[in-house]
Amino acid sequence: MVVALLSIELYIPGAQSLKDKRMVLRRVKDRISKFNVAVSEVEHHDLWQRAGLGIVTISTDQAHADAELSAVAAEIERVEPGAITRTQVEFLT
Repeated sequence: MVVALLSIELYIPGAQSLKDKRMVLRRVKDRISKFNVAVSEVEHHDLWQRAGLGIVTISTDQAHADAELSAVAAEIERVEPGAITRTQVEFLT
């Protein structure tokens, strides 16, 4: 069993309030709900234009988990182009 964590930091330049930020994050979360992952906002709760997301998947194979998280990152980039400022993947085997 492999647990994989994708940490993503987003920059949302159009957000003028926490409400604007939440709308963007809701759109992102709705789009990645088709993947077999769990997602949560884990950093920068009080900042309007920054967000830190933790995205987790569990698999029997590290390559499969990595592919799943790569697809999630690609989908986020497609939904919010240029918003991803940092990504990091960690595996627990």
